[in-house]
This record gives sequence, structure tokens and C-alpha cells, in this order.
Amino acid sequence: MSPFSKRQQFFGLITWLVISYSASAIGALASIQAGAFYAELVQPDWAPPAWLFGPVWTTLYALMGISAWLIWRVAGFNAHRRVLILFFVQLILNALWSWLFFSWSFGALSVIEIMLLWAFILATVVSFWRIHRLAGILLMPYFAWVSFAAVLNYSLWRLNPGILA
Repeated sequence: MSPFSKRQQFFGLITWLVISYSASAIGALASIQAGAFYAELVQPDWAPPAWLFGPVWTTLYALMGISAWLIWRVAGFNAHRRVLILFFVQLILNALWSWLFFSWSFGALSVIEIMLLWAFILATVVSFWRIHRLAGILLMPYFAWVSFAAVLNYSLWRLNPGILA
């Protein structure tokens, strides 16, 4: 049972969704020309079409926000400060990746950064799972997608040495 009223829980959910989608917006600023940039790259046969990324990320950010809200809802921010700060760190790394890859064309650095992001997502999944199993489960599609994205990032970097430094 949550210590928060229904109204507080509702506004808490909205707040966590806004926080998650804010990371999306920061990454989107770096990705304004992502479709054209992605189309220029030599891609592996298994690379998804560019149109797929928007719907996937929209869904994943919603799941991230709901997941963080479930943790917050248990006992508030202060009770789970470390775990929620871990969540914030992975959100920052998530937004940073778009800048490294799309805006600055840093192939090698984006590979290193996405592996760091992957580790922080894994730590967040495990930490959330321990507090609220559903919160951990809701992050699993995100973890799976970033796992796939890391392999794709590495492949694109290796296939495009003239574009991705």
C-alpha cells in the first residue's frame, strides 16, 4: 500500500513520465537529422528501418516513467534515493548517447558510452526488481532494446569508419 493519496500518486505518475520524456526530448534535439544521417550509413542486413525507432522509444520512455513511479510510490524519493539516482544517471546517459552518435558522429565513444548505459540499465533493473518486481519487469524491454542497440551501434561504427570516428 502506498503512503500517498490517489491524487498524489496521479501527480507523481505524471511527474515521472515528464522526467522520462524530458530525457527523450534532450536526445531528440540531437536527433533532428537522425533519419537522414541513419540513411547515409552502411548498415548490416539486420538493421531496423528508421521509422521503427520513434514508436519503440516512445513506448520505452513510458515504461521507464511508470517503473520509476512504482519505486517512488512505495515510500517516496528519500526512502529509495540511491535507486532513483541510479535511474536518473541512466536517463542522462541515454540522452547523451544521441548527441555522441547523431550530432557529433563519435562512433567509438558512442560504443563505449552505450556499454556504460547498458551497465547502468542492468543495475537499475536489478535494484528496481528488489524493491518492486513489476518495476524491474517494466524495464526489461528497455534493457533488451539497448542490448540490441549496442550491437547495432558497434556494427555501424565498424561499417562506417569515414563517417563515425
